[in-house]
Amino acid sequence: MTEAPWRIETDPDPVACADLLAAAFAREPAVTWICGGSASARTHWFRDTLRTHAGLAGARRTALADADGRLLAAAVLTPPGATPAAGARTLWAARTLLRSGPRALGRTLRYLGATEGGAPAGAWTLEFIGVRPALTGRGAGRALLDHVLSAVPAGAGIHLTTADPSNVPLYHHFGFATLNETRLGPLTITAMTHPPTTAPT
Repeated sequence: MTEAPWRIETDPDPVACADLLAAAFAREPAVTWICGGSASARTHWFRDTLRTHAGLAGARRTALADADGRLLAAAVLTPPGATPAAGARTLWAARTLLRSGPRALGRTLRYLGATEGGAPAGAWTLEFIGVRPALTGRGAGRALLDHVLSAVPAGAGIHLTTADPSNVPLYHHFGFATLNETRLGPLTITAMTHPPTTAPT
């Protein structure tokens, strides 16, 4: 029996996840709209966002790692109803303004304003999932998403938004359904949901 080329990590380092996601989202429409073409702004944006996210009670980061511990793919999930406290939001905004610039701060707030509150009651939110660019198309993203879907508590669905039209049929393949579409500047943001897993009887 061949050993899998990766293993699941359930509490990977947030900075390592942020750096992987910054590379994975280099051409993703929403992140490009928010951060422009600056790799530095994008990296700081992910680092500051995941640093804030890590402070949420019940927040989850999950990754695939190789035998040497290098992250190959990462996913970030928010539990139902969890939002940063006012102080954490203020600190995130200050860091984002300083490190990624006013455009990134303003457009992130516009994106959040257009999408927040759209998750069905009781659903987890899949904030980000990304694969190291050199591994695209090799099954790492599928393996991680399969794990995420199986690891969410029974009876809870998963909600996500994507501004990349090519992601929509991919998520449909994994059992997500489209809820609605929202226009924001040049973006078409698709909200999607995966039905709850069956609770044990």
